[in-house]
Amino acid sequence: MAGQRVLLLVGFLLPGILLSEAAKILTVSTMDFKEEEKSYQVMSWLLPEDHQKELNKHFNFFIEEAFNGRGIYENFLKFMEQLAFQCSHLLSRSDIMDSLKNENFNLVIVDSFDYCHFLIAEKLGKPFVSVLTTSFANVNFGLPSPLSYVPVYNSLLTDHMDFWGRVKNFLTFFIFSRKQWQVQSLYDNTIREHFPEGSRPVLSHLLLKAELWFVNSDFAFDFARPLLPNTVYVGGLMAKPTKPVPQELENFVTRFGDSGFVLVTMGSMVNITSFREVLKEMNSAFAHLRQGVIWKCKHSHWPKDVNVAANVKLMDWLPQSDLLAHPSIRLFVTHGGQNSIMEAIQHGVPMVGIPIYGDQPENMVRVEAKKFGVSIKLEELKAETLALKMEQVIEDKRYAAFG
Repeated sequence: MAGQRVLLLVGFLLPGILLSEAAKILTVSTMDFKEEEKSYQVMSWLLPEDHQKELNKHFNFFIEEAFNGRGIYENFLKFMEQLAFQCSHLLSRSDIMDSLKNENFNLVIVDSFDYCHFLIAEKLGKPFVSVLTTSFANVNFGLPSPLSYVPVYNSLLTDHMDFWGRVKNFLTFFIFSRKQWQVQSLYDNTIREHFPEGSRPVLSHLLLKAELWFVNSDFAFDFARPLLPNTVYVGGLMAKPTKPVPQELENFVTRFGDSGFVLVTMGSMVNITSFREVLKEMNSAFAHLRQGVIWKCKHSHWPKDVNVAANVKLMDWLPQSDLLAHPSIRLFVTHGGQNSIMEAIQHGVPMVGIPIYGDQPENMVRVEAKKFGVSIKLEELKAETLALKMEQVIEDKRYAAFG
């Protein structure tokens, strides 16, 4: 069987690295479901420097304000407006678009975070598969969603609702629908500019055209809900075989004997050292533990007038999955990102979540409902409270049973 040509579109924006990786071109063999890489080409592009700075500014401001609990949605809209402008810039790049058309792909795989990818697939006139990197709810792609037991995004409800919970879910549905419309309408000018009148797509309709939706979640984590045949759970898809941790970390863990250690990571989007008071409270809380603490936090950015707790080891980078698989781990302190939670569930490690923005609060609602751990609001983060929560999860046999 001849190899099938696949276009993978990704473009999640991160400050300080390539802001838009427009396309990864892959050729894979589909015979016997064995994947064989024939060729791999990366096409990268950047916005003009002034627009690049503007996008970075909005992104960084969104993160900072979200961390301080202010104007999250309004700042998110401004950030998405920059993505819409970026989309228009990409579609106007005839060199890139012509190159993609000439490749004659059989299938396009899109990352659903940026709606631009759906417009590119439509422009190419190719069938596409969408990847939902978060759990359900924050994107409406046509699944049946009975409001009596399927929580709407931002409702912070579980699938067990009383009467007032259902009222809240019903009202949240209208708020969510309006916000979805607002975000999608940001791409209206892009659509008018790059699609001829009479054949202009509607973004909400494009979401329904996906041949398949791969959802980065699992039945063990998500609440029960109706699914369609083209919706497939792929939570844990990024999991890799674990390896022994580096000797440096093994030596640190050994110091604490049967007490074990706690792993702390707050994701790649937030530089925790930029938020001095939160960092001090967390550091003080860790000092109360008898366990060792391995904390992903840049030592070079650590405030000089704050002493790192004696039982804490700071790491610029760490092998998260390998540490979660370590037999001496007792707890995972996390921001509640989807991939981190999937890895913790895979290795049976209980969690204390400190959600900041996006889907993280919703994720931690599920973690608590499933008895995988507990959550603490960022605005309530004090050393005593965090220490108490961590000790609760480490000592409580319900969580030990999960681990």
